[in-house]
Amino acid sequence: MTTMSDLFDYDAELRLYNEHFRAAARVGSGDRVLDIGCGTGQTTREAARAAVDGSATGVDLSAPMLAQARRLSHDEGLRNVSYQQADAQVHRFPPATFDLCVSRFGTMFFADPVAAFTNIGQALRPSARLVLLVWQGRDRNEWATEIPWTPTSASAFSLADPTGTEGILTAAGFTEVSFTDVHEPVYYGPDSAAAFDAVRRLWKVPAAEPALTRLRTVLDAHRTDDGVWFDSRAWIVTARRGR
Repeated sequence: MTTMSDLFDYDAELRLYNEHFRAAARVGSGDRVLDIGCGTGQTTREAARAAVDGSATGVDLSAPMLAQARRLSHDEGLRNVSYQQADAQVHRFPPATFDLCVSRFGTMFFADPVAAFTNIGQALRPSARLVLLVWQGRDRNEWATEIPWTPTSASAFSLADPTGTEGILTAAGFTEVSFTDVHEPVYYGPDSAAAFDAVRRLWKVPAAEPALTRLRTVLDAHRTDDGVWFDSRAWIVTARRGR
């Protein structure tokens, strides 16, 4: 059974990025917002608070994360928020319902991205906005190049190339695709010990002592007075659903 202490704290890791993402989303008071890959629901709750006369729906595959999202939303007294455990690639969303779709690092792992974004697009009203935060290339992200045992798969960086991503979104029926560079560090904890635990929780680092020693060395090298940080770069991608 997964407990809350087993969950990696993505909200803490991405806290500097989240400021840029919230500003780009520009959630309106009457918006109906769809949040893809919502995790424990920080971005969904922020959308719900902004959409005072609208609503926010978070979608994720992880039952433990959604359980935490529901608890936090209940504790904050949010009544215009809901969550669904679903695969956004194939889930049958109500058609032409949402005014805005957002996703903070939740759309890079689709097996068939054109089909997935086409499915998401069908849930949006004509001219509805799409706002994504996605990683730039692996070589622009220290967390991927310097922390041992980060995923070697290209999936996390599948939307890193603007030309390719624009092609995917255009094929899926979106228009006015644009990219904004965001350059912020990501946070792994207040000190090396906390970062060590966080990284092991996230990537299942091998228990062999040489591997653990190597990890401690890397984290110590990135320790500052304000915690353990790794340089990173991402795109904010915006588009509109075609009419």
